[in-house]
Amino acid sequence: MLILCIESSCDETSAAVIRDGSEMLSNVVASQVDVHSRFGGVVPELASRKHVEAISVVINSALQEAGVTVDQLEGIGVTRGPGLIGALLVGLSTAKAMAWSLDIPLAAVHHMEGHILAPMLEDPPDFPFLALAVSGGHTHLYRVDGIGRYKTLGQTLDDAAGEAYDKVAKMLGLGYPGGAVIDQLAGQGRPDAIDFPRPMLHKKNFDFSFSGLKTAVLQHVEKYKGAIDEQQLADIAASFQAAVVEVLTRKTLSAAKAEGLQRVVVAGGVACNSGLRGRFKELSSKHGVKVFFPSPALCGDNAAMLGVPANYYLEMGRHADDSANALANWTLDTVAADGI
Repeated sequence: MLILCIESSCDETSAAVIRDGSEMLSNVVASQVDVHSRFGGVVPELASRKHVEAISVVINSALQEAGVTVDQLEGIGVTRGPGLIGALLVGLSTAKAMAWSLDIPLAAVHHMEGHILAPMLEDPPDFPFLALAVSGGHTHLYRVDGIGRYKTLGQTLDDAAGEAYDKVAKMLGLGYPGGAVIDQLAGQGRPDAIDFPRPMLHKKNFDFSFSGLKTAVLQHVEKYKGAIDEQQLADIAASFQAAVVEVLTRKTLSAAKAEGLQRVVVAGGVACNSGLRGRFKELSSKHGVKVFFPSPALCGDNAAMLGVPANYYLEMGRHADDSANALANWTLDTVAADGI
């Protein structure tokens, strides 16, 4: 099956062509970072406008790169939610129009479902596995027993990990987005320089919280009254990252042990973080767990990651119809019950 996938949940406009839910023929992403960086975060209205401007260009580029025409497509996959409602509507409306005009079926996919199944395009883990979905808007732990079969084990109670990275970067004057900048700067600092808190580690559940850590960084920065030299800046970044990484890795591995799972998928934008990847690799053998990371191109928001679930749902006959609307909030556990 040859599928065109479309992603527009936040500030990336993306289209990809996937064959049989496993072979990536193209994956084109148009970023809006330059548009939103001066505001220190994503502006929803601007994001929607940029999606409208970019979506036809991105789709045509994806088809050309894959060497296929629209007449060869056998299905469309699109992100239905969660995300910014205006941004989602651009992609969903385009996908519905294309599916109708080409008389081919449409699969409306959960955004995080795409992320946690992205490794299936490269190094497929066997089911069941534990998934840590960690990005600017999400920090969730899921038990994954198959496509469409998900159980939430834990989630953030406030800021997502990626959101905390962006906010700390803004405090330090490092710009937006902050994740990659802090990760790079952390390599020049001492992770034990500052004893930042490890929120929720003492709790027996698998939930997360990063607002207290963010506040601790702010209080530390305020002590210097703006006079922070380069080494101090690097030490703050390294110590902050060490705290985040410890919380994410220890919670994830504890959840895997509790569920009796030997495979862990780490996905989402923060999965690109070198500190997180390195720490999981260090701990995986000790805990008897194999950890799967998508390649960096499949960690951020992209359309190719939708190809795995979209192909499955289309083959199963679980099609979205014209009444399917965008969902700003959508719990992954309910995907199977929703029927699309």
